[in-house]
Amino acid sequence: MTRQDSGWTLIELLIVITLVMILAAMALTQYRGSIISAQEAALKSDLFLMRDAIDQYYADKGRYPESLQTLVSESYLRAIPPDPFTRSADTWQTINAEPEPGSSSASTGIYDVKSGSDGIARDGSRYADWD
Repeated sequence: MTRQDSGWTLIELLIVITLVMILAAMALTQYRGSIISAQEAALKSDLFLMRDAIDQYYADKGRYPESLQTLVSESYLRAIPPDPFTRSADTWQTINAEPEPGSSSASTGIYDVKSGSDGIARDGSRYADWD
């Protein structure tokens, strides 16, 4: 009488489970990298759009907006986008314009906007320093 073995041995199961775990770890690393890349792309886009709105405001009014909310209230932006890394629309760092020589106006308005994140980008630069 011959006995037919059917099924898997413990060693075969361990090898398969190990291979599955290695592949899952590789996929997770790729996934995390793609999330960061998407956030960086969103930050670049948001900075471009807000800076463009500031420039359009200046071209129309001859002065810089007092706040980011001014851009929303005067329909240059629909809403202030949330910073992709801080997940808040309140953390944007604004840079005021230099007063024009001979101008008596103390209020200069917002010239530029930067991320409020302290994070480091994949290229080694700080998100707060992106132009």
